[in-house]
Amino acid sequence: KERYTMKRWAAGLLGTIALLLPAVPAAASQTSTQRPVLVARLDGPLSPVGATELIDAVAQAEARDAVALLVEVDTPGGLISSMREVVESFLNARVPIITYVAPSGARAASAGSLIVMSGHIAAMAPSTTIGAATPQTLSGEEVGDKVVNGTASFAEAIADQRGRNTDFARASVETGASITAEQALERQVVNLIARDRLTLLAELDGTTVDVMGQPVELQLAGAPIEVREPG
Repeated sequence: KERYTMKRWAAGLLGTIALLLPAVPAAASQTSTQRPVLVARLDGPLSPVGATELIDAVAQAEARDAVALLVEVDTPGGLISSMREVVESFLNARVPIITYVAPSGARAASAGSLIVMSGHIAAMAPSTTIGAATPQTLSGEEVGDKVVNGTASFAEAIADQRGRNTDFARASVETGASITAEQALERQVVNLIARDRLTLLAELDGTTVDVMGQPVELQLAGAPIEVREPG
């Protein structure tokens, strides 16, 4: 009788497993096809290591066919060479780049302002600032006109490619101009102001951006958000 009971229990278990197994591949397939929004962060001075992190984030977003790469920025600036590498990566990215000065109280100063302006979409949280991009030496001294003029032209080229205010881009370098989020929106330096990450993504859902000459719609609703850890 005990042997008979075990057979019935085993048959019932196998039947349950048989009912469950067909659903497993479908669920796994559904998860694997979800395109994420990757999140990277520039927090503090921009160094060669920080630049590599952002460039690697672009490569990862492209490899995973991410919906977008969101780069949150709070920086006083950094090395011009590192900034140029990041900007070049953003301008040539095959995935939409959203730059976002956040949280409230953050700044995108010096090299950071050019990085923000190089995104396909540029946004700021309330009570943030952007600008003050006049180059200096590591000791804080002024640099020659050649460096200033070259950086100003680079800033203008970035703004022009992304359809932003070229006058402000040059002024941020030549005169150290810095403006608030509200002023940046009014002067078409950024695209929008959003109080937090989720609000930003919700407001951008359905927006179409030009990525390497091709229109791409940002399908952000329901996309999983994955925060990229440094290193």
